[in-house]
Amino acid sequence: MTQEESRTDLNSKFMKTLLIVVAAFCIFGGPYLVYVLTAALDSSFFVAFAAGLALFTVGMVLVLYLIRAKVIS
Repeated sequence: MTQEESRTDLNSKFMKTLLIVVAAFCIFGGPYLVYVLTAALDSSFFVAFAAGLALFTVGMVLVLYLIRAKVIS
């Protein structure tokens, strides 16, 4: 097995860590994205809320996937 193949394997420490960090970023970044889009960029609240909710949902789905794959116990 080459080094690149071992990085893309779900059982490698690198992929486990990367997926957990991405899931945490999506979960915590979703609500913050709503704030940034509405306050800093003066965007529509409904567009910002939809984007934040989508990012939060992606994070939750990723966490559920990691739990079912027994990456997170």
